[in-house]
Amino acid sequence: MKQLIQNAFIASLLLITSTIFGQDISLFQQFNGRYDFVFIGNTLNPIENSFQTTVSVLTSSSAQLSLNSNDQIEKAYLYWAGCGPVDFDVKLNGQPIRPDRTFILQRLVSNLVFDYFSAFKEVTDQVQATGNGNYTLSDLDVSASIDFHSQRSTNFAGWAIIVIYKNQNLSLNQLNVYDGMQAVPDEVNITLNSLNVIDNNDAKIGFLAWEGDSGIAVNETLRINGTPIGNPPLNPVNNAFNGTNSLTNSNVLYNMDLDVYPIQNNISIGDTSAQIQLTSSQDFVMINAIVTKLNSQLPDAMIGINSIDKQCDSRSIIAHYKVINPNSTAVLPSNTPISIYANNVYLRTIYTQTNIPIDGNESGQVTVVIPNSIPTIFDLKLVVDDIGNGTGIVAEINEINNKYVTPVELSVSPLFNIVPNIESCNLGNSKGVFNFSDYETLVKINSSDAVSFFESQVNAQNNVNPILNSTNYIALSTPKIIYIRLDNGGGCYSITSFVLNTKNCPPVVNNFVSPDNDGYNDTFHIEGLKDIFLNHKISIYNRWGKLVWTGNNNSNEWDGFANNGLLIDEKQIPSGTYYYVIELNDAEYNEPLTGYLYLTK
Repeated sequence: MKQLIQNAFIASLLLITSTIFGQDISLFQQFNGRYDFVFIGNTLNPIENSFQTTVSVLTSSSAQLSLNSNDQIEKAYLYWAGCGPVDFDVKLNGQPIRPDRTFILQRLVSNLVFDYFSAFKEVTDQVQATGNGNYTLSDLDVSASIDFHSQRSTNFAGWAIIVIYKNQNLSLNQLNVYDGMQAVPDEVNITLNSLNVIDNNDAKIGFLAWEGDSGIAVNETLRINGTPIGNPPLNPVNNAFNGTNSLTNSNVLYNMDLDVYPIQNNISIGDTSAQIQLTSSQDFVMINAIVTKLNSQLPDAMIGINSIDKQCDSRSIIAHYKVINPNSTAVLPSNTPISIYANNVYLRTIYTQTNIPIDGNESGQVTVVIPNSIPTIFDLKLVVDDIGNGTGIVAEINEINNKYVTPVELSVSPLFNIVPNIESCNLGNSKGVFNFSDYETLVKINSSDAVSFFESQVNAQNNVNPILNSTNYIALSTPKIIYIRLDNGGGCYSITSFVLNTKNCPPVVNNFVSPDNDGYNDTFHIEGLKDIFLNHKISIYNRWGKLVWTGNNNSNEWDGFANNGLLIDEKQIPSGTYYYVIELNDAEYNEPLTGYLYLTK
């Protein structure tokens, strides 16, 4: 015998659920189209528990699925239930099953607590793969609880599969699957919402219920919208839940019911809900699932936004959208309104252009100008079947799935600080070395912006060939414009610039000359003079004031030879002290540079 509740997790689960007395029946899933449903399942009670002389419940049973060849299985939902603590480990055709959802119901009778459970598992893939044939549920073991539950004749277990199938020969229907765990005695009232009755022809309702007894019919009625219903002789009006399967015409489905009733005379066109009332003054019946089938021919408009086109520094956007008509039973007509909102502020209304077929769609685009009163970050909302005030003009299957909301951030170019031009010493012919690495921080107002430097505006615009060394940048000629690109990551960028300039810095004179070709001080070198002060003139005098050498920007540096006056030893002049005069001929430097230099050989 399988031992239930073997671990602390299950034990703690029971502690939590022990205060839950049931779960209201509510809508689980809706299908719109050419759909219908069928139940299969079986009890694990070998005989109705009210008549058992020896208390027992089986651990497995089987049932047959027999659909037509052109029926296509859309969904399959397995439910299993029993008395006592939960058994959530079962097998379907030998395949282990664990529930997707569970239901717990607790009953207090004469200070005794009776627990009941149900479990749900979607088994669509398995049933689609198996198709028609035999289905066996096994390993459902409630034997540890049946002696206790036999005190109230509620020792039971069973299972069922609700199969939703489609067929192109069916009418367009709306199928609703409801589930939960509600029980009587004495009375239970269930409201089935989300109906949409446009034609009550061939309308029907199916019940999966547990613990009904054929021999107990004390004030037991099933009412739809206040009218008692039945399906005699299988389901008398005064004994609706009596261990029967109206799909197989079986009356030996002990202590469970799989019953389907026609209700075309119990609902009216235009109904959006139905009231179900179950009364019983003695029989303890638990409703686990309800399925309704109603003829329905309505569209179901939905909308989505595929993408949004934005331009930098523009409050005009283009929204690319798609209107769809899924899970519907009628065409969505053209000229269905689509209203557009920004932060719930109405902007404009457009309209669909074509009739959108069942499961069809229509794509479009709309240009929207966002008012200045709306911040740059906002929610864009498109609502189909809305004339601009929340009112629709098309009757739909579902009236609350018509909107689509997405956050939008307008594209705004980055703000920036103006950075000053940079000046460096002229290294000759307006060449200079510059360090503008700190401008990456100084130019930014938003610290998260990305900054890059470029040598041309075209490169900056195209974001190609950036300057990689901003610490020791060599400008071969000046003035030179450096372009800064700031990117904010939102598709927008800004470009600013600054200018690199060179200036003629004061020359530095090396006043020691030793022309011995050793590579050191071989000439009279003046740092920062040649090719910088283009009009300069150098004059060198001996100690007696005699001019011995003159030069300019086109001359080689003086190497101890005379080029003026009396020439001795082929222009070489003796070692000694000489006097120089450097006329820069520059507006920034009015006075010549003068001083002594020393020539040694």
